[in-house]
Amino acid sequence: MRLLMLGGTEFVGRAVVEAALGRGWEVTVFHRGRHEAPPGVRSLLGDRTAPGGPAALADDPGEWDVVVDTWSAAPRAVLDTARLLRGRAGRYVYVSSCSVYAWAPPAGYDEDAPLVEGAAADAEQSDYARDKRGGELAAVEAFGADRSLLVRAGLLLGPYENVGRLPWWLTRAARGGPVLAPGPRDLPLQYVDVRDLSEWILGAVEQDLSGPYNLISPQGHATMGTFLDACARVTGGAAELRWTEPGVILEAGIEPWTQLPVWVPPDSDLHDALHSVDVSRAIGTGLVCRPVEETVADTWDWLCGIGGIAPQRPDRTRKGLDPEVEAKVLAAGTGM
Repeated sequence: MRLLMLGGTEFVGRAVVEAALGRGWEVTVFHRGRHEAPPGVRSLLGDRTAPGGPAALADDPGEWDVVVDTWSAAPRAVLDTARLLRGRAGRYVYVSSCSVYAWAPPAGYDEDAPLVEGAAADAEQSDYARDKRGGELAAVEAFGADRSLLVRAGLLLGPYENVGRLPWWLTRAARGGPVLAPGPRDLPLQYVDVRDLSEWILGAVEQDLSGPYNLISPQGHATMGTFLDACARVTGGAAELRWTEPGVILEAGIEPWTQLPVWVPPDSDLHDALHSVDVSRAIGTGLVCRPVEETVADTWDWLCGIGGIAPQRPDRTRKGLDPEVEAKVLAAGTGM
């Protein structure tokens, strides 16, 4: 198989490239040259948002079985690129997001749930949900519904993460001492290891799948307890998890999801949207999710290997809790 990866040097794109190389695929990576491409690929350099930027792609004589695109800004960039490639590629995979569903989706929502309004394939950048939905529309407009695959990813974790969720928890656990652990321990989580997402994408291409798929682990694949226990263990066991009631955390003004990454309070719209997704369609087409302990351990190994400081996308907010705020809540002694 021949893959054209748009991007391919960071997080999701890099994981897809490595998975494709592992299957013996021929891989071309079109990227801006800001990061080194993985070994074993053919590189084309250019910025598709700049005038003349896609020239290397337009002038290249290559043809591909599939294009994978993770773009998350102006949908117009997806539309322009997809139109450029529709006669030279068999299928277009757009890595979208569960954020495309209209707020607030009910617990257990599937791919038929209502979608955000106001998105357009040729739009300029607006907000994340509409940008991702616009990217979906662009892929379908250029390649048609039968040759486009829309991967609605949920929470993404794993090596190469440049958003700051799992790396923050690992860094915090490694620092040791009492750690504010947001409860309850058995709160079910949904996420997908970026490598499992990548393997599913490649398998879906081999099956000629099309249409939308929610791509995230089954609910309860992990819990806050198994997730944070794994973080504490792989970083040396110096962290003492202090499980704290959700109400105490919220009353302290701590923001779920951002200041305490991954966690959102139970019985909330956020939990329904982020950790209560129906993924039966993806499971039925081959999604396999590795244990949370493996995701955490491999991410820690990667983080240690790059000096302990994770890369940070400039277009994403920084995650984590101020140590002084954490200490103040812990000092109140209102645990579970």
